[in-house]
Order: sequence, then structure tokens, then C-alpha cells
Amino acid sequence: MNAKEKQIKFIKDYLKPMLKGEGFRTSGQTWWKIKDDFFVLINLQNSQWNSKEELSFCFNIGVGLTENIKDLRKKKVTYFDLATPLREGAYLSDFRQQHKYRKDGWLGYKITDKTEMTDFANELKTDFEIHILPKLNGLESIDDCLEFYSKFEFWNNVLKTQVEKLRKTS
Repeated sequence: MNAKEKQIKFIKDYLKPMLKGEGFRTSGQTWWKIKDDFFVLINLQNSQWNSKEELSFCFNIGVGLTENIKDLRKKKVTYFDLATPLREGAYLSDFRQQHKYRKDGWLGYKITDKTEMTDFANELKTDFEIHILPKLNGLESIDDCLEFYSKFEFWNNVLKTQVEKLRKTS
């Protein structure tokens, strides 16, 4: 199996079912969960330099205001609706930043045609189930979002500006 086939199988067998079980909706390689006046989004981004034998990818993760979703029918959320588009590293502990499937990736994670997928899956499961999802699931209100993203000054300011505008019009 080449690297691309391994990634596709991993997404189909683990990522999509796991995120669906967490209440996320999906379109392609984007998953989102709407929580009243805000949403949480996870987007898998592949590198433009990927090949069938070797590929690197990352996750763009963040929140945005439901009011700002560009799809007027509010049925589909995209990466461009995010107020806080951060990569997965922002949600990982220092220890998890450089595990064996992240240290050589030019974008984030790396899979090759030689990658042992059970081991890879276990590492990514740890990142998602121990680090990323607990943080995202802890966001129950816009104020929770403002508190969590306060450590990312630029993106917190973007979110704060959008929240202030929303609260003035409500």
C-alpha cells in the first residue's frame, strides 16, 4: 500500500467515524460541530508536495461564530469561516510536538509507503483523544473560547472583535 492509500484508509477507518461519534458533521476532509452561537472546525490539509510514496499533512483547527458562516443556509462550514485557524500543534503538549510521525513531516504529520499504520494510528489517536478533542469539547460557550484562545494573542483579538460586533447587534 502506498502512502496516499494508507492515509485514505486511516481517514475512512478511524478519523471520520471517530469524529462522527463526537458529533461532528463532515464534508470532504473538513469536520465541524455547531454549538449554538459558535462552531468548532477540524480541517485536514495535505501538502502540495505530497507524492504517493511520501506525504505530509496537518490539521487546521479552531472556532468561529455561527453568525459568520458564509453558507447562508448554514449547512456547511469551511476553513474560511474560522476566526482562530490554528494548526494541531497549538493543542498538543510540548512532548507531543515532535513524536516520530511529526518530527520529519514538513507540514505536520508524515506517512510514507513504509509507515507502520497501527503505530501511526495509535500516535494520532493519542493526539486527538488525549490532547485535541478534550480541549475542543471543553469549549461550551463563546466566553470559554475567548479564555482558551487568549494565549494566542492575534487570533484571540480576531475572535474578540467578532464577538464584540455580534454582541452589539444582538
